[in-house]
Amino acid sequence: MKIINLTPEYEHLYFCCLEDWSDDIKEAGNHKELWYEKHKDKGIRVKLAINDEGVVGGMIQYLPVEHSFVIGTDLYLILCIWVHGHKKGCGNFQKKGMGTALLEAAENDVKELGSSGIVSWGIGLPFFMRASWFKKHGYEQVDKNSMIRLLWKPFSKKAIKPSLMKQLKSPEKIDGKVNISLFKNGWCPAFNMVYERTLRAVNGIEDNIIINTYDSAERNVLNEWGLSDALFLDNKQVRTGPPPSFKKIQKKIYRKVKKLKKVNIQ
Repeated sequence: MKIINLTPEYEHLYFCCLEDWSDDIKEAGNHKELWYEKHKDKGIRVKLAINDEGVVGGMIQYLPVEHSFVIGTDLYLILCIWVHGHKKGCGNFQKKGMGTALLEAAENDVKELGSSGIVSWGIGLPFFMRASWFKKHGYEQVDKNSMIRLLWKPFSKKAIKPSLMKQLKSPEKIDGKVNISLFKNGWCPAFNMVYERTLRAVNGIEDNIIINTYDSAERNVLNEWGLSDALFLDNKQVRTGPPPSFKKIQKKIYRKVKKLKKVNIQ
């Protein structure tokens, strides 16, 4: 196994999080590619894990915390670390040391860049981006919001603890319409799927809704709302992890419209 920096040869795999076989990922559009182009000059770093047969089985992406949804300075944030765990495509590479190798490579890279430390978000439940996994690798929890945990590993005594950005406001209800608000950063295909599915779900009912989209990769949007990736129906946030199906999103929107207008939507 070896760890390499992302090269143009493998960008197509990076943009789909190694799941080029997945029809769901195809629904995410090209938002991650566009996000990457915007952030290449902002310090985004990507590393891939390749097995002895030359197959890419894992990836990690991280960037200066100043360009992220975490409040901090002189730190790098791990946006995600992912080792392919499906039988389809390249196969299951989990529990073979790829994740640890990727994490160590990123930590060494951040040290060489002269940063004060490295940060990651994690989930308090035992699935993707498990907070417990980072703790086993020496990370300390410094903040939390519901199931989300923020963890860090400082490399300098001068390092300042980061914190999660707090939501600053919510969209409002609008008389006579269902107000749909989409906040999309672009780095994660999982939410990009939700974004595209929501846009499809409102086809044919445009007269009954107002839809607003916000590019939270733009710092002014992030600073105004304190929201990175989110879907709101009126002033209520919809749970989007794991990504709800197109039909589930459509059903939620139709239910809102029916309640508001008392109309029959097939």
